Amino acid sequence: MTGPAHHDVTGTGPVLLVLPGGAGHPMGLEPLTTHLARRFTVVTCDPLGLAHGRLGLPVPDQHPADWSERAHRVLRAVLPPGERAHVLGTSSGGIAVLDLLARHPERLAHVVAHEPPCVTPLPDGARRRDELIAGLDGPHRPPAVGESATPMGVFLARVLRPFTAWAPPPALAHPDRLTVAAGSASRGGLLHETAMFLAGRLGGAFAEFPGGHLGALDHPVEFAEVLTETFRRSSHTSA
Repeated sequence: MTGPAHHDVTGTGPVLLVLPGGAGHPMGLEPLTTHLARRFTVVTCDPLGLAHGRLGLPVPDQHPADWSERAHRVLRAVLPPGERAHVLGTSSGGIAVLDLLARHPERLAHVVAHEPPCVTPLPDGARRRDELIAGLDGPHRPPAVGESATPMGVFLARVLRPFTAWAPPPALAHPDRLTVAAGSASRGGLLHETAMFLAGRLGGAFAEFPGGHLGALDHPVEFAEVLTETFRRSSHTSA
C-alpha cells in the first residue's frame, strides 16, 4: 500500500523531483527549492504527508519501494507526456530515488542520490549498519505519534532500520542516468565511503557537493548550483 502522493510545486522549467531525507518532511529545504525554482519546476515529494497534516498520526514501517512508488505517482501527475524528470534525493530520500531509478527509469532524465545511508552492501555491511543505527538511535528517542510527534521521531521509529537494510539491484538499466553524491565535508566518513562504493557498484558517476550530510540545508545556493551543473553535464553527455 503506497498511500497518498503528497507534494508541492514551485517554479517553471524542466521538472525536478525532490525527495527529502529523514522521514520525508521537507522542513528546511525552502532556500534550496527557491533557488532551484529559478531554473526548474521543483516538485517536492512529501511521502508520508508529514507537512500536509499527517504528523502525529500512526505510521507503519516504511520501505524504499513505498516512497519510490509514491514518487512515481507524483511524476505521473505532474510530468508532461514524453518528458523525463531530473531527480534529487537526500539521505533516506537518496535511497528512495535509487529504488525509483531501478523501477521506473523510463520517466527519469538523471538522478542524484546524495549520501544515501544504505550501508548494508559495504564489506562488513551488517556491522557498519549496526554502528550507524546505534549512533543515531537511543533511549531518548523523540515521539513518532501524538501531539508531540516529530519528524525525527518518525524517522527513527519507522524509516531508519528498513531503509538502511535496502540493497541496490545487481545492475541498473541506465547507469548513465545516475550520480551518487557525497558532501566534501564528509570525506573519510561512512556515508562518503558508501556513496563512492555505490557509484562504482552501480556504474554511475560520483560527485562531491558542498558541505556535509546536510549540505542541501546548510549551503543551499552552492548546493543548487552544483546540482544544476550536474544535470547540465548529464544532459550534454546523453545528447
